[in-house]
Amino acid sequence: MLLSSRRPVLLVIAHGSRDPRHAATVNALVARVRSLRPGLRVETGFLDFNAPAVPQVLERLASEGVEDVVALPLLLTRAFHAKADIPAVLHEASARLPRLRIHQAEVLGPSPLLLGALERRLHEAGLTPGDKSSTGVVLASAGSTDPEAIAVIAEIARELRYTGWCAVRPAFASAVSAGGYPRTEDAVRSLRTAAGVRRVAVAPYVIAPGFLPDRIARGAGESGAEVLGEVLGASPELARLLLTRYEEARMPVRLAAAVSA
Repeated sequence: MLLSSRRPVLLVIAHGSRDPRHAATVNALVARVRSLRPGLRVETGFLDFNAPAVPQVLERLASEGVEDVVALPLLLTRAFHAKADIPAVLHEASARLPRLRIHQAEVLGPSPLLLGALERRLHEAGLTPGDKSSTGVVLASAGSTDPEAIAVIAEIARELRYTGWCAVRPAFASAVSAGGYPRTEDAVRSLRTAAGVRRVAVAPYVIAPGFLPDRIARGAGESGAEVLGEVLGASPELARLLLTRYEEARMPVRLAAAVSA
């Protein structure tokens, strides 16, 4: 099928990490997105540590004559990277590449698809639907000092609780996070005293492995959590969510194309 030249390229923007598992996980997620939408061109760019860098990808796309790009932050909350780092990189690229129209998509969370991905990882770790009513869950985020991001994590914990888990507590891997939320290990110990909790599971609310996800895992192990879920990674729910955010950002591009046609 002949594809319209007006269809924007999807550029997935990841933070990057010295940990090779990070880039490998991002690439696996992008591969799954491509498999879900074979006609869509999907590129990956990193802010730091890994190649290709975001400006390099945008320069290559501009040199190929691409007109529109949807830049999608691979982030779960609107914190510093979504509000400062990524807009600055995209603004600088737009100034250098005036013929390339760059449309920044919203961050991934919150979304019911993320709740589905969290539950998938817990079930893959050994829990069954029948275990929910007696299992307390620690929703372990990397952490942030941004009040908006912290509020989102708290709200996701409440929404996860409504799906039937006995109790859910938010926790942060980073000790510098604001909001007064505990570290993973402290949240696990707190859940042990909650009414009706027979086992504690830790659900990492992070996309890819790295330093802070490893800290979450250590906290779960040191505090005796019975179940530890994997990172969200290349889950089918996350791949579908990327395409959802792409379509949301693409809508103004489609309207503009219809007007000019």
